[in-house]
Amino acid sequence: MPKTPLNTSPSLPRLTKGAMLLAFSGWMDGGEVSTGTLKHLLTHLDATKIASIDPDPFYIYNFPGSMEVSALFRPNVKYKKGVTVDFDFPENAFFCATDKNLILFTGKEPNLRWREFGDCLFTLAKSTGVTRIYFVGSFGGTVPHTREPRLYASVSDKKLRPKLRRYGVKFTDYEGPASFSSYLLNRAGEHDIEMVNFAAEIPAYIDGINPLSIESVTRRLASILDLPVDLSPMRLASDEWSAQVTTMLEDDKKLAGHVRKLEEEYDSEMLADAEEEG
Repeated sequence: MPKTPLNTSPSLPRLTKGAMLLAFSGWMDGGEVSTGTLKHLLTHLDATKIASIDPDPFYIYNFPGSMEVSALFRPNVKYKKGVTVDFDFPENAFFCATDKNLILFTGKEPNLRWREFGDCLFTLAKSTGVTRIYFVGSFGGTVPHTREPRLYASVSDKKLRPKLRRYGVKFTDYEGPASFSSYLLNRAGEHDIEMVNFAAEIPAYIDGINPLSIESVTRRLASILDLPVDLSPMRLASDEWSAQVTTMLEDDKKLAGHVRKLEEEYDSEMLADAEEEG
């Protein structure tokens, strides 16, 4: 009998109508909002590792092309005085915070065999009593860094929309290349599991990790999932990041003008939304 890529602990927890929160590096992890949010939650919740997915069947390691392109796919290795001290294969791990009725998954979006990887996720969900899955990701858009990131959602069932509206969530009309989370959303109904995909709009003009957006998404997710999370360390990181961006704008008048225009457009849209709701 072939070995399954899903490796579980001998005794899996059993939740009561539990939730699962997913984060993937790669596609839809701009500003490290997806993985950064999960990392922060894992540091503040009493969560224990309960399972993992073997990376070997799901990733391309030797991609043809230039060294610059190939390096994006190859695992990282670290030597110290000629001895290997780290070989960084993708890690896909499940953690359970039993007291919060929550399972958290953090991993890398698979390059290959999406169905089999998805089967691993759904199998673990059903084995632990999960009835709803949430994915959190991000994309670069027109929101300025001085405003709250807009949070968009897609759902496996329209009956999920009313609750999400209470948290100021917008519903996406996106059309284009699909993420792995969209694939999961499309299959969730087959497994009698509800699913919500969140995508935070972050400033497209800023590269690298975005602590402000991570804080914003973590705060809103904590509210939706009723999780007590200490956001003070994230606020400090956000303040430092905002100060760095402010300095960058002082040195780039063209970019500063672009940001002011984005602020005006954002504020006009928020005003229009408020008037429509009123």
